[in-house]
Amino acid sequence: MIICLDVGNTNIKFAVFDGKELKLSFRIATEQKKTSDEYGGQLISILSNNGIKAADITGGIISSVVPPLDYTLDRMLRNYLKISPLMLGPGLKTGLNLKVDDAKEVGADRVVNNVAAVKKYGYPLIIVDFGTATTFNVIDRKGQFIGGAIAPGIKGSLDGLVNGTAKLPRVEIERPSQVIGTNTITNMQSGIFFGFAGLVDYIVRKMKRELGGDDVKVIATGGFSEVIADEVACIDTVDKLLTLEGLEYLYHLNSTEASK
Repeated sequence: MIICLDVGNTNIKFAVFDGKELKLSFRIATEQKKTSDEYGGQLISILSNNGIKAADITGGIISSVVPPLDYTLDRMLRNYLKISPLMLGPGLKTGLNLKVDDAKEVGADRVVNNVAAVKKYGYPLIIVDFGTATTFNVIDRKGQFIGGAIAPGIKGSLDGLVNGTAKLPRVEIERPSQVIGTNTITNMQSGIFFGFAGLVDYIVRKMKRELGGDDVKVIATGGFSEVIADEVACIDTVDKLLTLEGLEYLYHLNSTEASK
């Protein structure tokens, strides 16, 4: 079995694969002050509760957009699972051609999503990731990553609205029954939900025009992908496990290369 870690600004998503089969997936809140022992204790407890022993894990890979945690999580896997994990970054083979101004600027999560999406769905593609930020990744007709767009995340936008005003309450992010809200809560839900639906729809339509056709598949992933996809007709497929499956693929790709 191998373990995959997708380290985001809000959550660390874990997945355990036995071959191609996903045996377990879960998430832990991202806390930069937490030690490797604290993370390790949580990890071992969750694995044990799901019938997985530390010795069952023979390899691992980490994708991170939180550099201060890279050493902590690497050490945690080495100490608690006795493995030397791969870290997604320069030198790791991805097979993805990055046709952008500076490839080093592209976040690890975007690289993994692109690799996984191309492998599963072909191209051209637009991959929309509803995470801490909302990212749009564009794969052209040659299978190259040519760029995209980064917008605020849904939860972060709501937090900014609540924290920046004195009287607005914290509300659940869900689809209201109509656009015209009749109280403060439905007003806020309407603005957040339909506002992001409109943002996604408009950006995707503009990207499709620039790619020159409506045959471009649109894949959504991330925490709020299912919520928004129900409203936005341009999204073809929701794939919540895209990033973790991409990490599983990259682990085996690089393990094979290393063994040659």
